[in-house]
Amino acid sequence: MTTPTPPERRGIFTPELLDRCISCGFCLPACPTYAVTRDEASSPRGRISLMRALETGQLSDGDPTLTEQASFCLGCRACEPVCPAGVRYGALLEEWRDHQWTGQRTPWLVRPLTWAVNRRWRIRLAGLTRRHARARTDHAGPHLMLGCVERLLFPGVSRAVARLRPELDIPTGQGCCGALHAHNGQLDRGRRLARELGDQLPGTIVTTAGGCAAHLSDVLGRDRVVELSEYLTRVGVPPLTPLTVDGRRARVAVQDSCHLRNGMGVFREPRDLVSRVADLVELPHASTCCGAAGSYSVLRPRDSRRVLDPKLAEIDQAGVDFVVVVNPGCQRQLATGLRRSGSPVRVLHLAELLDRATTG
Repeated sequence: MTTPTPPERRGIFTPELLDRCISCGFCLPACPTYAVTRDEASSPRGRISLMRALETGQLSDGDPTLTEQASFCLGCRACEPVCPAGVRYGALLEEWRDHQWTGQRTPWLVRPLTWAVNRRWRIRLAGLTRRHARARTDHAGPHLMLGCVERLLFPGVSRAVARLRPELDIPTGQGCCGALHAHNGQLDRGRRLARELGDQLPGTIVTTAGGCAAHLSDVLGRDRVVELSEYLTRVGVPPLTPLTVDGRRARVAVQDSCHLRNGMGVFREPRDLVSRVADLVELPHASTCCGAAGSYSVLRPRDSRRVLDPKLAEIDQAGVDFVVVVNPGCQRQLATGLRRSGSPVRVLHLAELLDRATTG
């Protein structure tokens, strides 16, 4: 009896990443796209089966199911904390898109997004017109990373951080961290940009964006990267006074950043800081994706809203005054959704909430 010859691999995926999955199914309840479709192919286990078929040539690069599922996945990494085998699904997804999204198979909306942040001068020009924080100290760090999206859409976040912790060095010429590229089919470029940013900001890098933090820590090392709530928990905040609304203590919910929680294990720190100045209201599904998912809300707006709408209903039912976020994509997604629904709830970055509560 002859032993079957294992199928030849194409070298698309790192073997130890692809082979780790044991197809147990623990990931299914955690997956937002599986929750809305109940389709096995739309689960992490199903997608890894597709990756294996791609790796061994059972499915061709242009297979429509591969095309659909590579795009449909949010990349939220909610499957990772519940996986008993320790599958690094986020890394697999990056390798999949790095192969799948090339040439004519690249989603056309990805191209202008990555082009816009490919050069430092483009990011710097956009940020300067929006008046983000600028502060040079002794240049030894720690340094505040100015996220691309945040510089353009929410420049008040970096200004709030500068008031909370004026010792932070905030260079204006810093470039993109590369997370957008790594998540959208340009893995080598994303890693290269992260290393370049690490050279520009030697030592400790403090970030206000969960997605950027997870990508930078993967490339530069966890010891180099500190998310803002971690940093404030370590070094402290200025004297704070409780926030009030209509004479009562403000009610505040926290929406987790998927990559920050699932990729770096950071979720208690923002809640502890909020609790110092307001009544923390825990949303039932605060740990699940809001549908922003980097470029996802642009590439797949209908699916993004399918993920978002139940969360908006939860926020409405919770009776909160503010929702605090730790990622600019989540801030844009929730603010747009709540505004569209006519909700009076305000969305603030953690830095903005704490800045409001300072007594100085």
